[in-house]
Amino acid sequence: MYKALFFDFYGTLVHEDDAVIDRICSVIAETAAEEATIRDIRSHWWKRLSSDFLRCYGPDFQTQRELELLSLQDTLERFGSDEDALALSESLYAHWSRPPVFRDTLDFLRDNALPVYILSNIDRADIESAAAYNGLRFDHIITSEDARSYKPRPEMFEAGLAACGLQPDEVLHIGDSATSDIAGASRLGIDAAWINRTNKALTGDAVPKYVIRSLTDLNRII
Repeated sequence: MYKALFFDFYGTLVHEDDAVIDRICSVIAETAAEEATIRDIRSHWWKRLSSDFLRCYGPDFQTQRELELLSLQDTLERFGSDEDALALSESLYAHWSRPPVFRDTLDFLRDNALPVYILSNIDRADIESAAAYNGLRFDHIITSEDARSYKPRPEMFEAGLAACGLQPDEVLHIGDSATSDIAGASRLGIDAAWINRTNKALTGDAVPKYVIRSLTDLNRII
């Protein structure tokens, strides 16, 4: 049925940076000029970062490290914390370069016979470091730096199709983000599988073709 697989990386094949983000937000909460919860701080930070993802493409592109630092500085200012954004970011950078891999990732990639293409909203140096750290090899990696844009915009998916030389109905995209992965792929006519490891509620208008709890569930699909 499918001739190639597109995969998101963080949150799909390796662990997301949620724990690191919560620790940073906890530091901000402790040093904020006003009372704020970790949830408040995290929400503000993510809204700023996600809006930056949408506006930064083509000639206005900025790397994820640049956008993360700008959005964190904005968050520190919003809550009146005098913490240093760059110092706080070091733990994030460390995670991006050396994330722990999901066990089912290793099992799936060992047995999978289809070409695997990575489409990730990350800087190339970070994902290359992360792949090497975990001993992961892929047929092709496309990053936001390569596409000069971020999912859910179409450029990265289009770059993936160009790289594999296939049509949208010949590939399956797998990711954990309903917005970036499921909605982004679906807009181009690419079937999408939403990996929902923690039984989250599906929000927004995105409708995945498949819902899976583990990468091994893909074996019954492909």
